[in-house]
Amino acid sequence: MPNRSVIKTAIMVSLVASLSACGGARDGERGGFLGGFFASKQEAPLESFPAEEIFRRGEAALEGGDPNEAVRLFGEVERLYPYSEWAKRALIMSAFAYHSDREYEQSRASAQRFLDFYPADEDAAYAQYLLAISYYDQIDQVGRDQGLTFQALQALRTVIERYPDTEYARSSILKFDLAFDHLAGKEMEIGRYYLKRGHYPAAINRFRVVVEEFQTTSHTAEALHRLVESYLSLGLTDEAQTAAAILGYNYQSNDFYQDSFDLLAGRGLKPAPRGTGWLVDIYRQVIRGKWL
Repeated sequence: MPNRSVIKTAIMVSLVASLSACGGARDGERGGFLGGFFASKQEAPLESFPAEEIFRRGEAALEGGDPNEAVRLFGEVERLYPYSEWAKRALIMSAFAYHSDREYEQSRASAQRFLDFYPADEDAAYAQYLLAISYYDQIDQVGRDQGLTFQALQALRTVIERYPDTEYARSSILKFDLAFDHLAGKEMEIGRYYLKRGHYPAAINRFRVVVEEFQTTSHTAEALHRLVESYLSLGLTDEAQTAAAILGYNYQSNDFYQDSFDLLAGRGLKPAPRGTGWLVDIYRQVIRGKWL
């Protein structure tokens, strides 16, 4: 005897064939009885689905490369199930989806809302981290508005201080150092601009900022060398010699020190602390080990 499942399948095939034959015009207009039946299933309103199902759809959209749809679905979870655990999870995922789509302002807004609503939640550290990197990821060009860099530093510092034992704090420390270096790079860019045009006092002011405020960055050696150049151009040999002495004490193997040494030697001078002023104070701090 034939298997029951085979008989059932045969009956269904026969039913489909007869429906197709009898409803040709209607099928053409509506996609057929079965097509319309399944289409209505697919187009069921989101309100008919539980929170978890909508949330999973949002995750699938995100994984499928459609962050806009993911944000929409996560937003629906919040709208339809505002006091549920899924709504809380949807909010943090919205922040992540916005960030994935480089919608940084929206990402910050969602992350901040999460922090406002759930400050003690275990995902609060991640929300704060998302908020921080939404600033950080916009400072990749040295010519951009430095206000973003300051905001990134502030937000990264919050992660480091508020959540010190998390993986986000460790990542934030690295990004903080890079953002700090970025600010020093901006000062150097402006200082070099003034130096090339012979605006030596203005250039000195910029290089001084790097030496005094960004001394732990990768730009300090060059800043000291540019100070030697600037002071020599103004005929201020004491300051030039002192800047070179600091440079030699900390970066003797650096090419910038050799360049400064050669500049001084060409005028019969050598690196040494001379006179008074802010550079002499820094040199004394260096000798006492209180700087760098």
